[in-house]
Amino acid sequence: MKTISKLLIGLFVITVGSKSMAQEKISTDLKEFKITIEKMDNGLKMQSDKGSAWVDLSFNLSNDKSQAIDENGMTQLGELPTKRDLKFADYLFTITHTKEGISLTGIEGTAWKELSFSLQENGRQAIDQFGMTK
Repeated sequence: MKTISKLLIGLFVITVGSKSMAQEKISTDLKEFKITIEKMDNGLKMQSDKGSAWVDLSFNLSNDKSQAIDENGMTQLGELPTKRDLKFADYLFTITHTKEGISLTGIEGTAWKELSFSLQENGRQAIDQFGMTK
C-alpha cells in the first residue's frame, strides 16, 4: 500500500511540475504585441501599438465572417507569411464580428485560444499575447 501511495505522489509531482514548466515555456516563447480594436459604424478599426509591421487596419466584416490577422496585417489562413522579421511578434489570429460582439481565435503566438467580448459603437478593447488588456 505504501508503494502505491509513493507512486501516486511521485506521478502527481511530475505531472504538476511538467505543466508549470510547459506554461512557463509558452510564456517565454511569446513575443510581445499589443493591438487596440475599435468598433466603428462602418466596420472595425485596429491599431497596432507594439509588435506588428502594420500600424492601422480598417475593414468591414459581415456578421459571422472572419478575417485572419498576423504581424504583417490582413492575411489568409493557410498562406505562409512572405517574410518573418525578428523585430516583430509572430502571431496569427482570426477576428469575427458576431451579433454579441467580437470573437477572436488565437492560432499562433498567443497564450489564448478564444477571446470574446462585447463592443459598443466607438468602443475600444486592447489585446496582447496574453488576452484582453488596458
